[in-house]
Amino acid sequence: MPAGRRSTRAAHDIALLDAGAARIAWAEGQMPLLRAIRARFERELPLAGLRVAACLHVTAETANLVRALRAGGAEVALCAANPLSTQDDVAAALVAQHGTEVYALRGEDRAAYTRHLERLVAGAPQILIDDGAELIVTAHAGSTPLAPSLLGATEETTTGLVRLRAMAAEGALRCPVLAVNETLTERVFNDRYGTGQSTLDGILRATNLLFAGRAVVVLGYGAAGRGIAARAKGAGAVVIVCEVDPVRALEARMEGFQVMTARAAAAIGEVFITVTGAPDVLRREHFELMPDGAVIANAGHFDVEISLGQLAALAVAPPHAVLPLVDEYELGDGRRLHVLAKGRVVNLAAAAGHPAAVMDMSFAAQALAVAHLAREGAQLQAGVHAPPLELDHEVARLKLASLGIEIDVLSAAQERYLRSFR
Repeated sequence: MPAGRRSTRAAHDIALLDAGAARIAWAEGQMPLLRAIRARFERELPLAGLRVAACLHVTAETANLVRALRAGGAEVALCAANPLSTQDDVAAALVAQHGTEVYALRGEDRAAYTRHLERLVAGAPQILIDDGAELIVTAHAGSTPLAPSLLGATEETTTGLVRLRAMAAEGALRCPVLAVNETLTERVFNDRYGTGQSTLDGILRATNLLFAGRAVVVLGYGAAGRGIAARAKGAGAVVIVCEVDPVRALEARMEGFQVMTARAAAAIGEVFITVTGAPDVLRREHFELMPDGAVIANAGHFDVEISLGQLAALAVAPPHAVLPLVDEYELGDGRRLHVLAKGRVVNLAAAAGHPAAVMDMSFAAQALAVAHLAREGAQLQAGVHAPPLELDHEVARLKLASLGIEIDVLSAAQERYLRSFR
C-alpha cells in the first residue's frame, strides 16, 4: 500500500478486496449516467491535475463517483460522512485497486472521524465534496485554514446547506459552494425515492416488523419525509405526519395523511421516524407518552434528532441490545422503547443506503458540479450558489437516454412565441 494511505482494513486482505470489487461492479451496472460521464471525462480530462477531497458515505456507489473523478484526471482522497455507513470492503478495493486515499473505518469513534477530516484538509485539496458540511467547516478552521486556496466545494445535504448558509450570513464562509442538494434531480429522486425506500429497508432489516396496519409517525415532511410517508402508506401503514411548516403540514393533509403535533402522535404511534435536521425532535415529553414496544428511528443526517440522553435518564438501566441494531430502553413503569442504530441515519446504518440507480443521478450531478468548479470556481464569489440549470438538464437527459426515452423539442416558432409578450 502506498505510504500515507489508509483503508478500513488491510488493503491486501483478498477476501475484502474481492467482496469490495464485486460490490463496486454491481453498483456500476446500475449507474449508467456515471458510466457515461466517466467515459466523457476520460476523453476530456476536465479535472487534470486537481486534488479533490470528499467526505461521503464510503459505499459502492461513492466508489463509482470516485472512479469518474479519477478518470477526469483528479487525485482523490475520501473519508466517511458517517462511521456506520462505511463498507470496509469497498474502502479496501478503492485503495488497492483504484489508487484512492481512503480514511474510514466502519464504527470509528469521534476522535478518529475528526483525524480523518483533518488528514484530508492537510492534503491541500482544491475542491471539496461534502455531505453534512463537516469537511468544509474543517477547511475553515485551525491556524492555517485551507479555504482561501479552494476553487470551491459542493454540498450533498439539506443539513449541510443550513450550516453553510449560517456561515455565509456571518461572513465566515470563504469559498464558493454549489448547493447540489437543491438541484431538481437531487431533491426529487434522491430525497423522495432514495430516502423513502431505503429508510423502510433499514427499519425492516433491523426489526422485520410488519408495516401493514401499524401507526407510523413521520416527523418532518420535506422532500425526504414525503418519500418515507408515501412508502409507509404503500406498505399499508397508518401514517401520521408532524410538521412545523404550515404549508407542508397542509400538503400532508391534502395527500391523505393524518397531521398532528408530535406530542399528540407520541401517544398513538408505534414506529417513529425523524427526518428534520433539527435536534431533540423526540424528547422526554414524547418518550413519556409512547406505547410499550414503540420503535424509534432517525432518517435525518446527524444523530441529534432523538434525545438519547433524556431517554436514558428515564430508563431504569442502561440500554441493552435485543437485536444487533436494536437497543431496548426499559422505563420505570415497565414500558420498553426501542431505538434503531443508536439514533444514526437508519437507511445507511441498518441497510445499504439509497439504491444505486438513485445515487447515479445524485453523483452524476456531483461529478458535473466538480467539473463546473474546475472551470468557473476561480470566478465565483464566496457563498452558497445554486448549480447551473444546465447541470440539472444534463442529468435528466442522460437518465432519459439510459431508459431509451425520447422527448419532444420546441420548434423555432414555439420558442419565439414563448419569449414574446406580443
